[in-house]
This record gives sequence, structure tokens and C-alpha cells, in this order.
Amino acid sequence: MPAAQPETEQLLELAGAGNSSARSRLLERHRERLRNLIAMRLDKRIAARLDPSDVVQESLAEADRRLAEFLDKRPMPFYLWLRELTLQRLVDLRRWHVTTQKRSVRREEARLAFLSDASVRELAARVVDPNSGPGSRLERKQAVQRVQYALLELSEADREVLVLRHLEQLSVKDIATVLKITPGAVKLRHVRALQRLRGLFSAEEMP
Repeated sequence: MPAAQPETEQLLELAGAGNSSARSRLLERHRERLRNLIAMRLDKRIAARLDPSDVVQESLAEADRRLAEFLDKRPMPFYLWLRELTLQRLVDLRRWHVTTQKRSVRREEARLAFLSDASVRELAARVVDPNSGPGSRLERKQAVQRVQYALLELSEADREVLVLRHLEQLSVKDIATVLKITPGAVKLRHVRALQRLRGLFSAEEMP
């Protein structure tokens, strides 16, 4: 039986004590998750120009430079800190590429209020309950397509809480940290977002 991998907190303690191996393992252990995050959030207008792996590598290099700062302040769980650095790097790259196309993009417009087409399809598939939905594979595919359209009609706030919960699969506590609201508010927002989505989905079914 293989030995258990050290937990993040254990690696943080070792890295803080100057253990370079722990530092490297700490930064590497979330690489694939961050890569999936970037692929999920990559604006299709610049997808051909950016490799998610390159964005992650640059973000991890920034995290390495700022690790002492994180260890000193511990502003949030380590993965959420890496996630924030990575998304900010993506925001900056998006602004650079879009503005080089002579488009005006304000920072607040670059808050990643978009998903890749594949991510929208994946989110739709995850919120369609296989146990209560249509029986046949074709009917389920059609249901997912209708939910896809409904997702695009949701507000950014509603869609984001669904993305965080069902695509990024963050805990309620972590979502609360990301959105800067209470766990109770996360649960309420999530329930209401699903209700609005179901309402839009039902409207799609009407002749």
C-alpha cells in the first residue's frame, strides 16, 4: 500500500521552515486542477492564442515568488489563493489580447463572466438530474441542450454560483470565501439559482 501523500497544511509548514522539496510539491499538487480551471474559463476569442498549461506555469511561478507573503498572512485556504492568482493572470492576459485588437476592456468587465462552450455543456449536463430526467439518451441530450440555453439567460451571479459548485466543485465554505459572503448566503443563492434555471428550462419546453 503506497504511503499517504502529505496534506497541504503539512507541506505549508515544511515550506515555511525552508524545505525546498515541500515547497515544490506544494505548488505542483494543484497544477492539473488549475489547468482545468483555465480551460473552463478561457474566452473563446483568445483560446487559440493561449495554452492553459502556460498560464498555469506563469501563475505557479508568481505563487512561488509570493509564497512567503502568503505564509505570513494566510488570507485564505492555499488552493483558493492559487486559484485567485491564476484567474488574475488570465484576466490580465485577456485584457492584453483583447486590447491589442483595439477593443476597450475595463478591469471590471474582465471578471471572467464567461465560460468556454465545453464548460457550458458540462455544467448543463451536471445540473440535469439523471434520476429524474427523461429516460432515453436522446431525450437526456435534448434536456441538456435546453439547460444550456437556459444557463445563458441566467444572471452572472446565478451562473457563477452554479459554476463554483457544480463545475469547480468547491465546498460551500470555499465558495463563501470566493464570493465574500456567508455560507448561509451561498446556500440560499445556490437554491435560488437552481430555481431560476428550472424556470427557464421549463419555459424552453413550452411550445
